[in-house]
Formats: sequence, structure tokens, C-alpha cells
Amino acid sequence: MAKQRSRPTTRRREKITRGGSGRRKPCPFCRDKVEFVDYKDIATLRKFISDRGKIRSRRISGACRRHQSQIATAVKRARELALLPYVAESSGNDRETGRRDRGDRGDRDR
Repeated sequence: MAKQRSRPTTRRREKITRGGSGRRKPCPFCRDKVEFVDYKDIATLRKFISDRGKIRSRRISGACRRHQSQIATAVKRARELALLPYVAESSGNDRETGRRDRGDRGDRDR
């Protein structure tokens, strides 16, 4: 006979509390009653781009689903027209951090 573990019949799970307040911040475009995100408004679009040039997620930006997709489209359009950069400007200290280009093989002789 296999040994059975005695276990209570009703098991309660404790709620895991995380560091947040539990309430989402309102969408900045819905708050200002903006219908359409304009790709020419570079100052506003820069708030939704990281320092590396990536589009911030909804969780970080606080935008609703509708406006987040409009932000993404506007950023892509502004990049295409060279109003926004595709990537962040390099500070030139990649060598100091130990990063190498793909073609850079160091001191190897072939």
C-alpha cells in the first residue's frame, strides 16, 4: 500500500501582493480627449520612446490599446520621414564596455 499524505480538504491560497497600487494610470491621450495621435508631434512621441530608441510598451507608457497602436504607427511614420531616429545615437564608448563589432576579431592573424 502506498503511503498517503494527509492534506486538508479545502486549501486557501494566499494572495501575492506586488509593489504596485493595483490601479492603472489613465491613458494620457484619453485624459486629454485626443482622437488621433499625430506623427508630426515629435515632443509627445519622444515620451513613448526609450533612450535606446525602442517604443515603450503599454504597461510602461500607460496608454490604452487603441492609442498605443496609434503611437506605434506614428513613431514608425516619423522614423520613415527622419523626424525620429531608428536607434539612439552612439556615445562612442562601445570600446570601453568591451563590445566589439562583428568584423573586429581582435589580434587574431589569419
